[in-house]
Amino acid sequence: MTKQLKITLVTTLFFIAAIADIWGIITVNEPMKTIAKPMLLTLLALVYLASVKKPIFWYVLGMFFSFVGDVLLMFNGANFFMFGLSAFLLAHVVYIKVTAGFLPGDLTVKMISSAFPFVVFFVVLMYLVQPNLGEMLFPVVVYGITISTFGAVTLLNYRSEKSTENLWLFIGAILFILSDSLIALNKFYEPNEIYGVAIMITYILAQFLICKALIVKTNNAA
Repeated sequence: MTKQLKITLVTTLFFIAAIADIWGIITVNEPMKTIAKPMLLTLLALVYLASVKKPIFWYVLGMFFSFVGDVLLMFNGANFFMFGLSAFLLAHVVYIKVTAGFLPGDLTVKMISSAFPFVVFFVVLMYLVQPNLGEMLFPVVVYGITISTFGAVTLLNYRSEKSTENLWLFIGAILFILSDSLIALNKFYEPNEIYGVAIMITYILAQFLICKALIVKTNNAA
């Protein structure tokens, strides 16, 4: 089996798992979701590893934390939600580290202007959900600051070099933030059944675009 055939096969399996997971949400098919969701990051990691010569350890670690978060959030209960949130917090910290490693030198002015839209979005979102957070206020604020930082760093990265892969990375971060924001709105502001599908679609596309970007950037650095 050629390398390209392996990549195509694993990518196809990833999208099959993604469709199965989304269909499981729509049809409330718990066994399907239980099988499909853990496969998402597993297969995406295989796509990355099959596509690059020398993988970036930190990115693979970030995918692992995302996998752990996916699994933990499959269970009900406040503890599982907190542990899942913590796993994704670590994933975002690692993604920030990876993205920051691609940045050139002094970017202070661009850094401030890149952060501004994410600060505004974070403040508006917190304004909506804060009354219902209770003891979850601190962890949600920490998580929100972290994902906003990830978005700002990817925007800064794209403004520094307007390449296709940097655009994928930026859009991936935006979709990740949108997915997490929908989780917050669904849990702490105004629950809605449609959020479940929207959360997974944006999350799957986010992880896929980030992976595509990292494949190109990893190979360019090799």
